[in-house]
Amino acid sequence: MNQMKIRESFLPAGWYPRDAAGIARFLEESRAGEGLPRAGAAIAPHAGWFFSGKIAAAAVSSLDREADTVAILGGHLAAASPILVAGEDAFRSPLGLMPMDGELRDAFTAALERKARCSGGIGWAPDRYRDNTVEALVPMVHFFFPRAKLLALRLPADSSSWETGALLSAGAAALGRKLAVLGSTDLTHYGANYGFFPQGRGEAALKWVREVNDRRFIQAVLAGDRAAVLERAEGELSACSAGAVLGAMGFAASPAQGEGPGKTSARDLVQGFTPRLLAYGTSADAEGTPDSFVGYGAIGFFPAGD
Repeated sequence: MNQMKIRESFLPAGWYPRDAAGIARFLEESRAGEGLPRAGAAIAPHAGWFFSGKIAAAAVSSLDREADTVAILGGHLAAASPILVAGEDAFRSPLGLMPMDGELRDAFTAALERKARCSGGIGWAPDRYRDNTVEALVPMVHFFFPRAKLLALRLPADSSSWETGALLSAGAAALGRKLAVLGSTDLTHYGANYGFFPQGRGEAALKWVREVNDRRFIQAVLAGDRAAVLERAEGELSACSAGAVLGAMGFAASPAQGEGPGKTSARDLVQGFTPRLLAYGTSADAEGTPDSFVGYGAIGFFPAGD
């Protein structure tokens, strides 16, 4: 019998609570997602929970709790990179082992290979690297979805990631799987620590990030404008994992037919799901106004009419 392959955590202490009681205490105190309809997809930040945990919880807790599988789409990949797929049997969190959905993963990677053969897609590779964009969200997903399985991918920051979301939707439908998708990104990384400070320092810089740079990226997501999502992330440095965002948007848009190239309106995005901003903040909210800080947003894609 083959030995179970476990994806172990690697983030150091401080990123999130390391015991089940601490996870439960943090998330129950956040009271996130109360009274909301169940989202089919969401976008969440992936920083340490002290800074972005409550914002992330607003996104994760909004997802449809009846999901059989939750796909976490991470990032930190350049354009044209292969999709990275976690191939283990389970992911270890402070709540125990969260099983991976191997059947859906196999169907998805087979679809990627067919697409690559037919139209020259970018392909995929095993994710053997350490990265926070998925792990920071796994304990939260495990808490809110104790009986669900997990799919862990990282997507490149290019337009192909929209189509990846659609492939996930098709693969889940073929298997009769109820899938929820969580795209993982932080927003503007501002200050000397990140080599990006076009508005100087202090309160004026923080105001610019909140009211201009991050807002423009969020507006692009809410408008369903896939081209602007990519352009603003790259040209304005307003998101670190745009591919994960596009993947979640593509999944949410997958019921729509006949979309034109480049973008779709929020109305077209749905026929299935409509995007809604759930929470926004920056790391400065937790530590005053430092010279360097990061923006965070939570967006849910909710059933039309809710």
